[in-house]
Amino acid sequence: MTSKNTICLWYDGTALDAATFYARTFPDSAVQAVHHAPGDYPSGKQGDVLTVEFTVMGIPCLGLNGGSAFQHNEAFSFQVATDDQEETDRLWNAIVDNGGQESACGWCKDKWGLSWQITPRVLTAAITDPDPAAAKRAFDAMMTMGKIDIAAIEAARRG
Repeated sequence: MTSKNTICLWYDGTALDAATFYARTFPDSAVQAVHHAPGDYPSGKQGDVLTVEFTVMGIPCLGLNGGSAFQHNEAFSFQVATDDQEETDRLWNAIVDNGGQESACGWCKDKWGLSWQITPRVLTAAITDPDPAAAKRAFDAMMTMGKIDIAAIEAARRG
């Protein structure tokens, strides 16, 4: 790793699977290195994949196969700004269709339990609209959605 700050994500033996999925799903993402344990450790044996260096949309990450002691939760998520409905659909569907699950307001979880916010730039602009009524209409529309529907957000913003 060359970055001074890296996000470390804990997995139960599936760090390489997750990193490979992210690399093929998200732009500017790749698996850089796979490191094997030099000795036995509490959740694995010498030679097992211990860590995986990867990037997700340019963000350096380290997947640690630390065992089952800790689980991902919504306190951490990747927020992905999408440019249009096609990109929103592609990323959301890739996560959900690969064993993930839908949530609310643009959130979903991948099959490893990591949370993702697939957030169209249109949504961010709408809920921060200088017109409080327009922002509230867009926000209220978002609150009814799983995957974000850009056309519905734009219509709500317009009133």
